[in-house]
Amino acid sequence: MPTPGPGRPRRYCRRSHRQRAYEARRLAGAHRLGPDDVLVDRATWQAIGDRRFRLETAVEDVVTDLTSGDVDPGDALAHLLDAARDLLGVPFEPKAFGSELSDP
Repeated sequence: MPTPGPGRPRRYCRRSHRQRAYEARRLAGAHRLGPDDVLVDRATWQAIGDRRFRLETAVEDVVTDLTSGDVDPGDALAHLLDAARDLLGVPFEPKAFGSELSDP
């Protein structure tokens, strides 16, 4: 938690977070990432893509089921929430952010 007083407000809550941000900026510079680029490991990227596809198909299923009237809306919502929770379960932390971020 920031403490009142003279000087700039703290950007990071812990020294370790400041260190990870520094490492991420250095890695971004080494890979020549632009300001809008993010470096993520392949396994995380694939997990996000797979689970996003599952959510997308669940939305399509729910729309079809609700328009046909063959399914209880509560069951349709449960199916949709299950797919959404699966996507939220992916641990996602970028390895590096674009290199034009300023140092604290």
